[in-house]
Amino acid sequence: MKYVSTRRKDKAVFPAQAIAQGISPEGGLFVPDELPKFSLKEIGEMSQMNYQDRAYMVLSRFLTDFTPEEIRSCIQGAYGEKSEPADKFGGNPAPIAKLCPDTYVLELWHGPTCAFKDMALQLLPRLMSVAVPKTMPGKKVCILTATSGDTGKAALEGFKDVPGTNIMVFYPQHGVSEMQKLQMASQEGKNVSVCAVEGNFDDAQTGVKNLFTNPELKEKLAAYNMVFSSANSINWGRLVPQIVYYFSVYADLLADEEIFLGEKINVTVPTGNFGNILAAYYAKEMGLPIQRLICASNRNNVLTDFIQTGVYNKKRPFYATTSPSMDILVSSNLERLLFALSGGDDNLVSCLMDSLNREGEYQVSPEVKEKLDEGFSAAWCNDQQAAQEIQRLFQEFSYLCDPHTAVAAYACRQYQETTGDKTKNVVVSTASPYKFPSSVLKAVTGENLQALTAQEEFSLADRLEHLSNAPQPLPLFQLREKPVRFTGYCGKEEMEQAVCAFLGL
Repeated sequence: MKYVSTRRKDKAVFPAQAIAQGISPEGGLFVPDELPKFSLKEIGEMSQMNYQDRAYMVLSRFLTDFTPEEIRSCIQGAYGEKSEPADKFGGNPAPIAKLCPDTYVLELWHGPTCAFKDMALQLLPRLMSVAVPKTMPGKKVCILTATSGDTGKAALEGFKDVPGTNIMVFYPQHGVSEMQKLQMASQEGKNVSVCAVEGNFDDAQTGVKNLFTNPELKEKLAAYNMVFSSANSINWGRLVPQIVYYFSVYADLLADEEIFLGEKINVTVPTGNFGNILAAYYAKEMGLPIQRLICASNRNNVLTDFIQTGVYNKKRPFYATTSPSMDILVSSNLERLLFALSGGDDNLVSCLMDSLNREGEYQVSPEVKEKLDEGFSAAWCNDQQAAQEIQRLFQEFSYLCDPHTAVAAYACRQYQETTGDKTKNVVVSTASPYKFPSSVLKAVTGENLQALTAQEEFSLADRLEHLSNAPQPLPLFQLREKPVRFTGYCGKEEMEQAVCAFLGL
């Protein structure tokens, strides 16, 4: 298999290079030149496998210049050799909770940082450690990442003390929860750095993209035998592990006799940067029986508007919400979907991205909009509606969820009520409720709560645990004892200086 850029498909690279490089030189994103296909028979066989074997079946189709032994080693390092209670994911990395006969919750937050990003970012550093020596022997890789909350900690944890790498994470100063901020600020490891950025996530993400395409900075890095790469979902090595858990949830539903082989399901995904739902789209295109993909957004509903109208317009107010990982107005991975829906038209994608950069908006053709309508629906909710959904799920099902999951559950219910679609629906849960204890406790009790410090968040987490009898994840509980290491801050125009200072350039 080879990979091409969404903005220039005439030059193809092998999988290891796509992962090591992270982004194409002209700013495009790497995608497979052709998606592998799975038969229903193969999907049925997955129901008898553990998560690691399912991951091997999927990843081996994409990582064709990795040896079977290399792929197996990466998977075992990320998820353990078997699904045992002692491993870092506490058993099955992607368990299912059943709410009612037609709605299930796919829990993706049982990893070391209690967010779905662990599913990919425990694997990516291992893929990178194989890919870089294959394609850039002797080079040291500097990982640059912008985060809206969860990616940063998961990337830092995944890459900490990985030989031949440095990692620097930028986050919006006032755009993450206190718990998320403390997770990053207390990160261990000799090769890590964290810096707050003035502005919102889009400012941080745009700054990182500009650093990747800065020729003078690339030359400076080359003089020190360094190269940039990414841990954001713009890196294919971040996206491909996410495809696995959609095959896995279908296989688990089969094994539990909740569906029959070939029965179609709907999937509702809370998304900001569009990577998580894009992975579900790829799984569908690979043969997984998915009927509709429901894109769930918070008040920053740029994706809802795009899916419903075909117009993407980032020129709108930015809102800081209780679901901060979705507070995004420029969804990077949508570029990959545009490439797929346009039949691989790299010139069209380049024009659309140029229009977005220059004018702040673009509109897709009727043909692309028609294909979008065939597979996607969208809904959004505000903070109050998300809080009501948290309360509803707790009261009706004794199920405790975080605000991002609540956005998805609300969108799922709205879709079902509006359309009358009785297809079984999987709601993707992306973070532990204990990452946002003040928001969740406030929603459950109706009290007017606000945590201004991490210590206040811990107190509210204790109250939430007592009320719900749902235990706090150990990684979050242990944060109270960890010292703060990083307090750096920079303006969005000063990100290059911050990187150079960290790398000693």
